[in-house]
Amino acid sequence: MIHSPLSSEQRAKLHAACEAAEARTHARFILTTMHVSDRYALYPLVYGAVVGFTVLGVLALFWPELSLRDAFFAGAAVFAVASLALDWLPLRLKVVPKRVKHAHARAMAHHAFAARVLAQNDHKPGILFFVSTGERYVEVVTDRDVDLRIPQKTWDDIIADFTAAAKTGRITDGFLAAVEACTKVLETHYPKA
Repeated sequence: MIHSPLSSEQRAKLHAACEAAEARTHARFILTTMHVSDRYALYPLVYGAVVGFTVLGVLALFWPELSLRDAFFAGAAVFAVASLALDWLPLRLKVVPKRVKHAHARAMAHHAFAARVLAQNDHKPGILFFVSTGERYVEVVTDRDVDLRIPQKTWDDIIADFTAAAKTGRITDGFLAAVEACTKVLETHYPKA
């Protein structure tokens, strides 16, 4: 199981930083972290079936005198063991292609943005800083107004700084620096009225 990289104390510190960010700008700022964006439940079964059929083919090719029943049970046993082994989330995340993980994380980021920023009735401009630790995915999602005022390179630089901090094990520092950097950018374009 993927555990949260943050303690309850660190989460409280981040929550306070996000509240302070919202108080300093007219724009809405949301920080969302997830362990994984999807369970990828199909992958253990698909890989288990591939391994099971491969074993079945190898047995038929190199041990032709083996009965069909024994070969079937061997293939089924390998399928079951492989599927159960790949059901362990850290191992499952290793067999899911990176582009699939990132596509699922991106979709989750945009769903979270729609629910937490766009769905609000106050129509404030806003951004979502989204991190999915299992997929190792980070994105800043902005609304149209923010996108027109602030170039993508600004967000890319903030993401790069966060990623560098996370790679060195300073994930809380990376989050706090990202919140502060996003807030400074928003304060420039959307000062508190």
